[in-house]
Amino acid sequence: MEKQYDDVIDLKAVLLEWKKGWWMIAAAMAAGVVAAVLFSKVVLSPVYQSSSMLYVLSKETTLTSLADLQMGTQLTQDYKVLVTSRPVLDAVTEELGLDMTYEELRAGISIDNPTDTRILTITVENQDPLMAKTLVDCISQTASAYIGSIMEMVPPKIVEEGQIPEYPSSPNVRRNAALGGLAGAALVCGALTLMVILNDTIRTEEDVEHYLGLTTLALVPERNSAGKTAAKKGKTREKAKRGNQS
Repeated sequence: MEKQYDDVIDLKAVLLEWKKGWWMIAAAMAAGVVAAVLFSKVVLSPVYQSSSMLYVLSKETTLTSLADLQMGTQLTQDYKVLVTSRPVLDAVTEELGLDMTYEELRAGISIDNPTDTRILTITVENQDPLMAKTLVDCISQTASAYIGSIMEMVPPKIVEEGQIPEYPSSPNVRRNAALGGLAGAALVCGALTLMVILNDTIRTEEDVEHYLGLTTLALVPERNSAGKTAAKKGKTREKAKRGNQS
């Protein structure tokens, strides 16, 4: 019965190939780091974030509305929709004289509700740090008035206004550099692994049995070139001695 063999990856051969090609892996890693840093600083534009906070309850809230507000998740979703609704953002665009569509302005706004709180955090991203603060403050004020009018309640209080960010929130140069280095190393390691997998050269008796399905009966040892040279030198010395004796 013919023995069947499954193609398997020789991990030892792969690791040996990686060891021999360590300099290529290191070079690819360095190149990936440099490329990622240049891409982050030259191609990508810095983006700044500014955040403000709204408190959705006040001392004038009734017991009935307080019970409604404690429903939690549904309330959070309602406020998220109202803050980024078209009437609010259109009013902000008109007040600041922005040359932006509703969709463009909406894409730069994110809203978060910390767990077990009645605080809404509004965050705005913009390539201009001053504009990021201006936008988040205007959105908070406009949304507060709009929510109070629509829900017929005391408008949410602004507990924290936006600040002018000193540093960009993205791109993260260090993270991109690390990812670039890992990508470069992974690319070279993948290429070396592929070379090992595609290399079907018969080098050992196990390869003969694996690829050809034949049983190895005998092995011919490889003659060492250094041994040949030593043997030749020995014969030369022996001839020289015989010549001197004669």
